[in-house]
Amino acid sequence: MRSSPEPGFLRVWQRVVLWSLGGIAFTAGTTAVFTTDNGSGAVALLVFSGVALALAVLGDRVERFEFGGATLQLRAAAVERYTLAEQAEERGDGADAARLRLEARTLLDVAGPILDDYRSARASMPAGPERVRSLEGVMARARDLASTRSFEPDAVRRWLAEGRDEERVTALGLMQADPGLRDFDAALSAIAEPRSAFEQYHAMLLARQMVGDLLPEHRQRLTATLRTGAVQDLHPESDRRVVATALLHTLDQDG
Repeated sequence: MRSSPEPGFLRVWQRVVLWSLGGIAFTAGTTAVFTTDNGSGAVALLVFSGVALALAVLGDRVERFEFGGATLQLRAAAVERYTLAEQAEERGDGADAARLRLEARTLLDVAGPILDDYRSARASMPAGPERVRSLEGVMARARDLASTRSFEPDAVRRWLAEGRDEERVTALGLMQADPGLRDFDAALSAIAEPRSAFEQYHAMLLARQMVGDLLPEHRQRLTATLRTGAVQDLHPESDRRVVATALLHTLDQDG
């Protein structure tokens, strides 16, 4: 949404009304997700609640805000999957619709707090050891999640290959903890074209876990990626360069 040229875009009483309506719609929409099969109705309620709450908090100067541990961006990702589920059901693909709904519920109910914490740490903390410790805590929670919940491998692969930054690192944590969720192509892409240094580091750690089971073709592609300037130009003492060097040594030995 664009910024309004006039201050006071909404009056106080209007914001109060929007806040109340948005909270009611959010509660109703979240409840509908888990208690009804009316996916389109739940989507509509969640979308309305996000817009109403965003306007109540920041008027029309909205890029992102948090409410009840769920961000507008997170709910947008879930809404997108619910919409795709509705489309799949309309074309008669019940299995795909069920998978998309499960993925949306996972985003909202299971992985949501982890995604929120990662985004919050990246946005509010300056680069440095403290932020790294906070992000590592998020990754540890993602790995723990893999031991308590079941995830669809295709969904986790899509999070890493196509998701937002916080979905990608969550997927890396899940893959590190559960070999059944791992995907070489998605992991290699995160090494070659990472969204952040943190993501690249954990993609390398994942590759180190996978290296013993890689096909010869995969080993060649991983070696070529690790020998590119994007990796070799890293500072010799950086954590990423240390992991990359160790990986190359293992690949050379086994090759």
